[in-house]
Amino acid sequence: MSDSFVDELSALVGFSGNPLDRLSEKRDDLDYLAQLATRPDARSLVFVSDTPVLKQTPDGLEAFFTLGEAEALGARHEQALLGRTPQTTVFATLLQPKVAARAEDNGPLVIPGRDDLVLIDLRTLAAKAQLERPTIAMMAQGKSLLFWHARHRFCSQCGAPTTVTSAGWKRECAACKAQHFPRTDPVVIMLATRGDRCLLGRQARFAPGMYSALAGFLEPGETIEEAVRREVMEEAGVRVGRVTYLASQPWPFPATLMIGCLAQALSEDIVVDHAELEDARWFTRAEVRAMLGDEHEQGLGAPQPIAIARSLMRSWAFLAA
Repeated sequence: MSDSFVDELSALVGFSGNPLDRLSEKRDDLDYLAQLATRPDARSLVFVSDTPVLKQTPDGLEAFFTLGEAEALGARHEQALLGRTPQTTVFATLLQPKVAARAEDNGPLVIPGRDDLVLIDLRTLAAKAQLERPTIAMMAQGKSLLFWHARHRFCSQCGAPTTVTSAGWKRECAACKAQHFPRTDPVVIMLATRGDRCLLGRQARFAPGMYSALAGFLEPGETIEEAVRREVMEEAGVRVGRVTYLASQPWPFPATLMIGCLAQALSEDIVVDHAELEDARWFTRAEVRAMLGDEHEQGLGAPQPIAIARSLMRSWAFLAA
């Protein structure tokens, strides 16, 4: 079960703060699992493809359905146990895709015939704080787990269909007896600093004027520190020495763990890899503070508050010596 440690930077990033006891030691206890599913406090988060299904109520959006309500929404692909709080048992249900339409231009998706239901992507829900923080964290867990199920229905060893076991935390192949487990892909995200300046870059897909920390996937056979040095060199041509871990973030797009680091730059000249970045440049501490406050004189900005990149920038700009 996750506790809140206010002195941990990881506790402040988006999608953290999951309150569930994941009950990992109970996932193969079939009698216990059957009891959980019949408890009156059993609830499920519901997804269609990668998108949460939500109820529209007079008080706002509601993410939790009873198991009966979830079943009534249509045929399901999978259901997994996420865990328990003292008050609630929480499952995640993946429905088979349904036809959905927008209620209005640029509005949320709605399910025809169910005006009380909407489909809103998780990034929007988190960025706009449309649900409570613990709920967003549980939805991130469910989204990542169900994403894996939707794309691993067949054995990667022999190609035969697999079946779900361990309360949704394992898939087994009856043909070759292989066992498959949910995956999380590690990504290093780093703020390279040199004196009173830090290195930030931007991709063409970013919002206009937004700069962020550099990032890249950890490759097989690499330490975190080696991955940080490689990515900064590849993307910006800057050599890096000492690397220090700062914080992490579960990032359910689709299922990655962002490993946030500070990196000591050993060189200053930038050589941008334009296949990766549109631009990269050095920013002073004062500039980063201005970017975080939407006060940069050139209109440059920082990532949205749910992103760990913003937390890295803020930690360096305001807390570093």
